[in-house]
Amino acid sequence: MSQTEYLGYVNSEYLKILALKVKSLKERSYELMHLQTGHRVIDLGCGSGIDTIPLAKFVGPIGQVIGIDIDNQMIVTANKKAKEAGVADRVIHEYADAMSLPYGSNYFDACRSERLFQHMLNPEKVLFEMVRITKPRGWVVVADTDQSTLSIDNSVVDIEWKIRRFRTDKFKNGYAGRQLYRLFKQQNFADIIVEIFPIFLTDYTLVRYLALLDEVEREAIAVSIITKEELQHWHTNLKQADEEGTFFASITMIIVAGRKS
Repeated sequence: MSQTEYLGYVNSEYLKILALKVKSLKERSYELMHLQTGHRVIDLGCGSGIDTIPLAKFVGPIGQVIGIDIDNQMIVTANKKAKEAGVADRVIHEYADAMSLPYGSNYFDACRSERLFQHMLNPEKVLFEMVRITKPRGWVVVADTDQSTLSIDNSVVDIEWKIRRFRTDKFKNGYAGRQLYRLFKQQNFADIIVEIFPIFLTDYTLVRYLALLDEVEREAIAVSIITKEELQHWHTNLKQADEEGTFFASITMIIVAGRKS
């Protein structure tokens, strides 16, 4: 399967909208990094710089924040935003592969990623790299989604289950959130912290956008996961809930943090 066949590529506008919905999770992830003035930190899968720029205030003018991504356009956008925010002197965005980071061992005081592992076939290799580049006693923080927890209130549950399973499996690693505790234990972290962040939405249009349902449903029809009749029934059910003001959806994100031994 080629990379383009996986679900999950999004643009900077999508990331901006989603960031508002997970604001509390982001702020908590910063706290768990135990940042201090002068620290050097890294954000893997930085996207358009939504997290790297806020991190600048924690490390201060003598600290450094590095964001890495494999999307060159995101890097350009992130560096532009850092310049506009007046923190380009200490916030840098670079192209790098998360499974083979171009930094020396014990280089960063803290390391984080958010919604990166769901796009990685080998998340354990990414976490190994995060551990390698973090200083002893430094903190590593990973936040990710268990896509299988997407739940939409409806009366055609059998159709929902088909769509949910198909959608989850369209990610390279749609079950990333539930794996984090095991991965951290395998890396022998000290002081492991696990926190759950449920997210709920009552806006049908927004859920379709954020859950990429147009793409998911189109592909589910193409490979006969559901029929056109089932899709029509599904749409009718959800639109009715939307019109009645009763639409409800939820999904769960998980943060795991640990201190390098």
